[in-house]
Amino acid sequence: MKKTVLLYLALFMAWGAAAQSEKDTTWKSGTSGTITFSQVSLSNWAAGGENSYSADGQFDFFANYKKNKTSWKNTLNTAYGLVKIIDDNLKKSNDQVDFESKLGYDAAKLWNYSIMFNFRTQFTEGYNYGTEPRTLISDFMAPAYMTLSAGMDYQPSEHLSVFLSPLSGKTTIVNNDSLSDIGAFGVTPGNTSMHEYGAMVKVKFEKDIVENINFGTKADFFSAYNNNPENIDVNWEVMINMKVNKYFSANLRTHLIYDHDTRIANNAGIKKPRVQFKESFGFGIRYQFPEKTE
Repeated sequence: MKKTVLLYLALFMAWGAAAQSEKDTTWKSGTSGTITFSQVSLSNWAAGGENSYSADGQFDFFANYKKNKTSWKNTLNTAYGLVKIIDDNLKKSNDQVDFESKLGYDAAKLWNYSIMFNFRTQFTEGYNYGTEPRTLISDFMAPAYMTLSAGMDYQPSEHLSVFLSPLSGKTTIVNNDSLSDIGAFGVTPGNTSMHEYGAMVKVKFEKDIVENINFGTKADFFSAYNNNPENIDVNWEVMINMKVNKYFSANLRTHLIYDHDTRIANNAGIKKPRVQFKESFGFGIRYQFPEKTE
């Protein structure tokens, strides 16, 4: 596993060095963050319910380079949330780390030769609270997904990108002994990683659909040549951001995942691949740092 991580990082750093070796580089970067709080307090409430508190934070960063025919786009999306119901333990409600780097070179009108690296994991442990005692089901770097892909990027506008890769490698990492021992997330029991080679399609779209409302979506589709290629892994996110004013905003996010190697138990304890879905809506404090150009 360590050799795989080092290989990915070495390739990524080599691309970065190649892009920065040109003089008069042009960089654009920006950062935005949102913190959402909610609280419910009940006293003699006939309809029932429980007092609760929750907080959710999202932090997004981008740094893009463009000169002549060369482009290098980098994004980091993070999220973390907690919820506390009175007389119950503090629980995690959101957890995401998603880094993507794409190096491109103009091939023809609307088309780029591209190489893309993606890394996804989470910050802290995740538990199934439906068992007693609670059961650990995930952790930092368990799972983690690293994908390295080469292909063509179709960009008909600044809002839409369709990346097509017939050469894509995906590594699933389970760097937790208790999870790797049971073969979680598709690894062979006792191993900490699994390697798949296949094809990938990634679609990204983002645009202000009306004033102060931004719609964005991104979806990955991966088929492994060496592991049941008829099974398509899906990772699809939808983001709607609504700006109230400079400091306040509302957002709606959904996240759908289907991974044939991730088997999830139902109430009867039967494990099999299932569609994972998460939806969150928040209203809170938002600040976007001014975009920088170097």
